[in-house]
Amino acid sequence: MEHLFTLQARWPGGRNAVGDITAGNLQTQVSIPKDMDGPSIGTNPDEMLLGAAATCYMITLAALLERAGIETNTQTLQSEGYVDVTNGVFTYKKIIHKPTIELMPNASERDQQRAKRFAEKAEETCMISKALRGNVQLELQATIQVARVI
Repeated sequence: MEHLFTLQARWPGGRNAVGDITAGNLQTQVSIPKDMDGPSIGTNPDEMLLGAAATCYMITLAALLERAGIETNTQTLQSEGYVDVTNGVFTYKKIIHKPTIELMPNASERDQQRAKRFAEKAEETCMISKALRGNVQLELQATIQVARVI
């Protein structure tokens, strides 16, 4: 089985123009970010790459935890993307995912250990992570905690 994803793009001019993209349910403007001397309208390729990596990771993690029967109170994620600029060349160097998995109040020590393993496995098996591996350094800083009974 193969899935096809398509994207339509329009770019009206030079480097500092503002384009637009449409891909499935995503419709947005794109331009170069302000810190790279662009107009910073809409999103940009760097944010979209980070967004793809982060959302793929979260969905993969949620699926792994669900399949294992590990109930969570909440899952949050902060992701950081680092772009190096050397001699005018922009290179996406590293993505760090910082998930926080809050397990239900009745979670056992074993559940906590398994959740940690699944946080790591999600990074290894996520489709976007696999596409980036070897080109972009991927790092995980997971926090596992148990919700308090109120």
